Amino acid sequence: MRVSIVTACYNRAATIGDAIASVAAQSHGDIEHIVVDGGSTDGTLDVVARHRSIAKLIPGPDKGIYDALNKGVAASSGPVVAFLHSDDFYADRDVVRTVAEQMEESDLDLLYGDVAYVRPDNVGRVVRVFSSGRFRPDRIAWGWVPAHPALFVKRELFERFGPFKPDYRIAGDFEFIARVFSRSSPRYAYLPKVLVKMRTGGISTAGWRSTVLGNREIRRACRENGIRTNYLKILTKYPAKLLGFVRRGA
Repeated sequence: MRVSIVTACYNRAATIGDAIASVAAQSHGDIEHIVVDGGSTDGTLDVVARHRSIAKLIPGPDKGIYDALNKGVAASSGPVVAFLHSDDFYADRDVVRTVAEQMEESDLDLLYGDVAYVRPDNVGRVVRVFSSGRFRPDRIAWGWVPAHPALFVKRELFERFGPFKPDYRIAGDFEFIARVFSRSSPRYAYLPKVLVKMRTGGISTAGWRSTVLGNREIRRACRENGIRTNYLKILTKYPAKLLGFVRRGA
């Protein structure tokens, strides 16, 4: 089963090579890697050009990360799509093979695992681990969804329910999950292992301003999909979230 992996990037010459290399090293035999660039000027495209494993390069500009991801999905040909961001890399070479086999054997619409956050200056040092195992559909109103980089999705879900909404800046993936689960009962499973390692410092981990915007977009996403929530509900996820992060020498 082909797995299409979409990587959106903009001025990530320092890290995009690691993302591409981790995809190229996967043991799964049928992977399509699509890179969507937002108009980089720092040498990112030079790094991409050195990697012949790239199936498609879609040049920018674009209207933001979710517009870029939509372009990647539209260009993909595999029945399963995943999103590996330009600061991230797969935890081991068997991630995609393990996911593809389980999705095919169990006829799943979505499968997700955990993400380990690592230091940008030392990717061997895990700062914390986010467990997607806490997700359940009835917890969307509390702001819970699986970790986006560790989420593998049947492409037909995008065909049925539409693409990411490009006017979201942080929580477009949250809105997509809310939309799918509020309108259907997809077959899904949790794989209890770290699938992706993510450098800290990206837009979703960029401090309190990012947190405020993210929570505002989560509330909007719930409202747009008929899920009753409020800021108090959303904020109550943080004490529980501390239990979902295993700190390791932070």
